[in-house]
Amino acid sequence: MKHITLSLLAAVLIGLAVPVSAAGCYADYKAKQDNPLRLHYGVAQITGACDAGAARAELARRLAAQGWTLLNVLSVFGDDGLAQRKDSAGQFYLRF
Repeated sequence: MKHITLSLLAAVLIGLAVPVSAAGCYADYKAKQDNPLRLHYGVAQITGACDAGAARAELARRLAAQGWTLLNVLSVFGDDGLAQRKDSAGQFYLRF
């Protein structure tokens, strides 16, 4: 009986942890390209720590690989902020 109770408790704790880790983390940002000058506003999913510093480092690498320079991270947010930013980001919505 004690073994079943511990197994059940472990299953419940794992079940509670899944929704927290499954929550999305996103950042909206501004970036540029030179020669000719091009600017864009975008939204990207962040896979590392969900804070502005980690988002800045992750996005700078991703953007640089495609010839863009990160200017700044405007904000870091969860799933609830995606819909309101989709139209503004246009072709750069979840592109990088």
